[in-house]
Amino acid sequence: MKRNRDSLVRDVYLEDFAQSVLERSHRVPVLVDFWAEWCAPCLVIAPVLESVVREFAGRVELAKLEVDAGENMKLAGRYAVRGFPTVILFVDGKEVGRFSSARPAQFIRAFLQRHLGRDGGIQVVPG
Repeated sequence: MKRNRDSLVRDVYLEDFAQSVLERSHRVPVLVDFWAEWCAPCLVIAPVLESVVREFAGRVELAKLEVDAGENMKLAGRYAVRGFPTVILFVDGKEVGRFSSARPAQFIRAFLQRHLGRDGGIQVVPG
């Protein structure tokens, strides 16, 4: 069941991924959380991701993609997601960074700060 949480955090599916993530990322970076309900680390990182995204106050948005919902596993295959959670940052329709497994807020903040310039611009940083 689709649930739009708010303007910074929303659920996405295969059917709307191109618009909600790829196209949207031309306006604002989109962090995609590939997760599963049966995955304990996914449930641990979820509130941490939401909290950190809110700290960035609109400089990044979070798209939650439950891999077991509908045809979403096809997207996990397309982006070579091998474990859950995997979090991928999209900018201008392209992946610019990723990490896997549950991570603390300071790790996620540092990951985003490596990719978000001081003036709100984006820096593509390998790895």
